[in-house]
Amino acid sequence: MTCLECNKELGYLDHKSAIESVGVELCAHHQELIKVLIQKNNTPLEAIQLYYGLKEAGVQGMLEWWDGKKSVDIAISRVKLNIEIDCGYDKLTEEQAINNLEEAMHSFKNGFTTIRIPHILVRYYLNETIKNIIGIMEGLKANIKVIN
Repeated sequence: MTCLECNKELGYLDHKSAIESVGVELCAHHQELIKVLIQKNNTPLEAIQLYYGLKEAGVQGMLEWWDGKKSVDIAISRVKLNIEIDCGYDKLTEEQAINNLEEAMHSFKNGFTTIRIPHILVRYYLNETIKNIIGIMEGLKANIKVIN
């Protein structure tokens, strides 16, 4: 058991604390950084779990990336992909739905594709979600010039 960020060895209590508080294996230092990020941006735990799952799969993303208008849960700039984790599909109002569509339009105008993933998929189908995101990335790579 090691920290997914710095590879520091984790003891049983550190491991247990990390899994209970942020859902991934992180040392105390990186747990605190993630907790600050969650507090500041209201980041869903599923975004943290997906970010580290993608990282383990070799995908270089950025957590809580500022796109010039708002903070994006996960950004994969090499293929211009923004990922938002939706936690409130059951509570989505018409106003929120149109705001989501407008945000996607602004991202698209700037050359980015935004996908919204229900939190439940990350929670219960993390590996399948990662495979599908990698598939989306491959499709984007085939259709755009990849940024090096």
